Amino acid sequence: MLEVLVRRHHDDLLRFLYRLTGSRTTAEDVFQEAFLQVHLSAGTFDASRRFKPWLFTIAANKARDFLRKNARRRTLDLDAPVGRGRSGGDGGEATFVDLMALDGLTPPEVFDETQRDAKVQQAISSMPLLMREILLLAYFQRMSYSQIADALNIPLGTVKSRLHSAVAAFAKAWNQVNPPEATSTNGSAEP
Repeated sequence: MLEVLVRRHHDDLLRFLYRLTGSRTTAEDVFQEAFLQVHLSAGTFDASRRFKPWLFTIAANKARDFLRKNARRRTLDLDAPVGRGRSGGDGGEATFVDLMALDGLTPPEVFDETQRDAKVQQAISSMPLLMREILLLAYFQRMSYSQIADALNIPLGTVKSRLHSAVAAFAKAWNQVNPPEATSTNGSAEP
């Protein structure tokens, strides 16, 4: 049963943890710790509630603990291997750059997408943890306000006010990593 849950939530949870921690290695470590905690706490799970918010609560708490213990920030090389068994374009292990490349995009478009993703990660990483966490749950995991409230064990009104603050903080961070005067190749301002 645990194996089924790990497989079902693997990609979403790893993406969430990567964005939250800014490190693939840390995300994988926290992912394992979260599922170990799920296994140890299975008896306390309220079966009348949804599993995903409970899992993300545990994972977010584990990530917060890790980030507190390791206060220094680490960066992730986009050329770092993603995981075992995936093959990249050169026959080697797939990297984040390989995963960001979408079929049909020309090399300049892929480069632009990669740059944008790196800037998004940089902006998110510069935000305070509470804001980063709620932004990721709402926009990247597409959880509803009530699911976020359950996952973070906070009132619905707090979710709304934190999310409002998080969006404003992201906009400010985005403008710092991607100044408004920056222009794209067609001469128009980038979004």
